[in-house]
Amino acid sequence: MSDAALQERHCTPCTRGTAPLDHTRATQLLGQLHADWLLSADGQTISRDYGFTDFHQTMAFVNALAWVAHTEDHHPDLEVGYRHCLVRYSTHLIGGLSENDFICAARIDALLPAAA
Repeated sequence: MSDAALQERHCTPCTRGTAPLDHTRATQLLGQLHADWLLSADGQTISRDYGFTDFHQTMAFVNALAWVAHTEDHHPDLEVGYRHCLVRYSTHLIGGLSENDFICAARIDALLPAAA
């Protein structure tokens, strides 16, 4: 992994047959994200539920997130509600987590104030 902070890095394409990150590496990368990001019990996804004060703020966040996903060509699963957006990352092509998931999570966290 590069020495650059995750939010400063860019995604690189994965290829079929690439091994997903092991639990140890996923845990290390998780430690570089906001504390609200969670690693699933099976170690195949990371998720964070972002809360907002209203629908407008939620949708503004979703649109900014969509731009990050488009730019990085790495797309999360989203659950959007009136005052929240649940973001789940996993690299479907490899059946688990890649560094791209953590890069995008860090880039999304950078969209919000540090206290969020």
